[in-house]
Amino acid sequence: MKVSYNWLKKYLNLTIPADELAEKIERTAVEVDSVELAEKGLKKLVIGHILSMTAHPNSDHLHICSVDVGEESPLQIVCGAPNVAAGQKVIVALPGSRIGGNVKIKRSKMRGVESEGMICALDEIGFDKDVIPKEWADGIYVFDDQVPVGEPIYHYLGMDDPIIDLDVTPNRGDMLSILGTVHELAAIYDQQPEIKTPVVKEASELNANDEIKATANSQLAKTYKLRVIKGVKIAPSPAWLQITLWNAGVRPINNVVDVTNYILMKYGQPLHSFDQDKIDGDIQVRLAHKGERITTLDEEDRELSTEDIVIADPKQPIAIAGVMGGYNSQIDDQTTNVILEAAIFDSIRIRKTAQRHVLHSEASQRFERGINPDGVEDALNEATNLIQTLAGGKITQGIVTAADYHPELPTIFITAERTNHVLGTDLSLDDIKTIFDRLGFTSTSKKNGLDVTIPARRWDIHIEADLFEEVARIYGYDRLPATLPNGRQTIGALTSAQKIQRATRHSLEGLGLTQAISYSLTTENKAGLFMMRQSYPTKLLSPMTQDHSVLRMNLLSGLLDDVAYNHAHKVNDVALYETGRVFYKDTKDQVRPEEVEHVAGVVTGNLTSSSWNNHVHPADFYDLKGMVNQLIENLGINGDVTYTATDHYPEMHPGRTAEIAIHGHNVGFIGQVHPKIAKQFKIKETYAFELNLQTLIELPKSDDQYQPISKYPSVERDISFLVDRDVTNDQVVNLMKKRGGAFLHKIRLFDIYEGKNVPEGKKSMAYSLQYVDPRETLKDEVVTAAFEKIKKRLTDELNAEIR
Repeated sequence: MKVSYNWLKKYLNLTIPADELAEKIERTAVEVDSVELAEKGLKKLVIGHILSMTAHPNSDHLHICSVDVGEESPLQIVCGAPNVAAGQKVIVALPGSRIGGNVKIKRSKMRGVESEGMICALDEIGFDKDVIPKEWADGIYVFDDQVPVGEPIYHYLGMDDPIIDLDVTPNRGDMLSILGTVHELAAIYDQQPEIKTPVVKEASELNANDEIKATANSQLAKTYKLRVIKGVKIAPSPAWLQITLWNAGVRPINNVVDVTNYILMKYGQPLHSFDQDKIDGDIQVRLAHKGERITTLDEEDRELSTEDIVIADPKQPIAIAGVMGGYNSQIDDQTTNVILEAAIFDSIRIRKTAQRHVLHSEASQRFERGINPDGVEDALNEATNLIQTLAGGKITQGIVTAADYHPELPTIFITAERTNHVLGTDLSLDDIKTIFDRLGFTSTSKKNGLDVTIPARRWDIHIEADLFEEVARIYGYDRLPATLPNGRQTIGALTSAQKIQRATRHSLEGLGLTQAISYSLTTENKAGLFMMRQSYPTKLLSPMTQDHSVLRMNLLSGLLDDVAYNHAHKVNDVALYETGRVFYKDTKDQVRPEEVEHVAGVVTGNLTSSSWNNHVHPADFYDLKGMVNQLIENLGINGDVTYTATDHYPEMHPGRTAEIAIHGHNVGFIGQVHPKIAKQFKIKETYAFELNLQTLIELPKSDDQYQPISKYPSVERDISFLVDRDVTNDQVVNLMKKRGGAFLHKIRLFDIYEGKNVPEGKKSMAYSLQYVDPRETLKDEVVTAAFEKIKKRLTDELNAEIR
């Protein structure tokens, strides 16, 4: 928001330099991007009067001008502007002057004719082309006749007015206006600005409701008001209005459109003007119909969404509400009857419409941040008066009102004790009341505090904490007392959950996996892969890209993207893990998703590099299973881990996937990624696991995982037997643990064989059993008795044939 210092001074008694004022605003209210003075760096630019003009003898477009610049004799200046003419008052750069871009102007010859200076266009002295009125865009600027010849130009072009550029935060939409900034400065400097309420002089013989009718859905437009001005004459705006607008960064158009932009800057209330004669029937505020199109004022044809609010007559849209008007209803030189609109549109829809059409305007910026509902009618009335003053015509009686909104003003209770506790101050209740009086808030005493009523123009204040901030701002952040910390300092420590998360990372890195960090946002398709439980997707309302539009419900899809990236860069041996949160919603209407910690890993290619003494083999299911086993063991989780074949995961190979459970709690899955999914991600054969780390954190654990090494020798026995092919290792190990006695310490499977010399439907399994007694040396007969019991149980329960 570009704020004119001179405009502020019309309402406030400001004597400090603009730089100091900007510094005070930045310390108290909002950030200030810059303070600029357009005349800075320019010199010897004066108003000149072209006395006569002749054609250049050696050019078909240059002219030789005799220009009075207030000196004893006129200057001879050669000018090539297409609109130069005798009798004009123009910008003259004298010899030795400096114009925009720090360009120095000297006496020179142009095609053999001496030129004593330069007649300038606005952009040549530093004006942005975007704010130059179209009539002066391709030529020199011509002053009104009243300006004195020979005077410096700066005051007459508003170049001596410091412009303070405010970077207004979204919560302070009230400061996107001159009056909003005036209220803020009045509070800071304890002044009472005089802001007059406009009074409209209406024509008694004309009635607005006879001219136009309007309807509006209050969900789309809380307030919608129209005024009608008949018999206007479109013309360029006077110099003061043009200067005010271009200093605010707005290009002047004509005396009607310029008034709406002037009021926009003054009140922060967007207005729009329609040519009444181009509207076929009454006005309605509605949502666009499917397939409707509109050509906007920038002459772009746009297809409307059914979520866009439009202003329409019975036949077609005539404006995109709150964003930009329609070309078919614009004010032009032939306009004589004007309909003036003031409204408050739904801020969320306006924001989405502006994003959808990439059409961000001064109006949409203000509708998005909020409009003062108590200032809508004042803005409309002042604009109506100003249009009549500048363009003539008659104002019809009354305001056509389709919707009107005046909110109930919030009242917040505050005490001096609580305020001082939060701010560290020692303010009395009277001091606090004085601050609210300066802000324009109504406050009344109640018990030991104040009931503070917030005016409608400060819609950012809702709770007690907001009032504390207001007190701190006006009292002065720099005046708040500083205190040093006291008492003993505490040493930071990880929570038990954080310790397990860190241990998980250390374990997986120790097992040869490298940490990867993937986006939490992905596509809806990838978010729904590898689902460990049913869930609805959590979609972003305004995603930056379609590839990052949904919160993930698994970690593996992100890791597979990482594998694909490595494969694309000729890295075939990949071993990655990731810890992070996934997001579940049990119902579509759930506001916030449940966040659950997961850990996942992938391996593909070889786990070690080949060398002369190392014969590598491709990573397989058992390599990854060993890593998962070791991870769970390192976490000290009590209970046996079981792996059960499953086909519940369509993204995993149906014959090479297992569910992982501990104490009957399903904690995840492990297996080979389905070849179809691997092809979809453009990766090679890959094995993966994903575990619910939250469940692992919550399961009971042993704090002490170590066991003292026995000082007595161990005894080992090997056993080999034939069993049915469908007998699993888990069955054998569980039986041995159950029947192996108190001294059975370790069981190791060292051979499995099927094939020649083994009967059909059978397999040979060989185990090594280790026995240890931590208290004394084991006797051979004790081990033999325990070993024989295992052999008998294998024969009886698993129908094993001991070899």
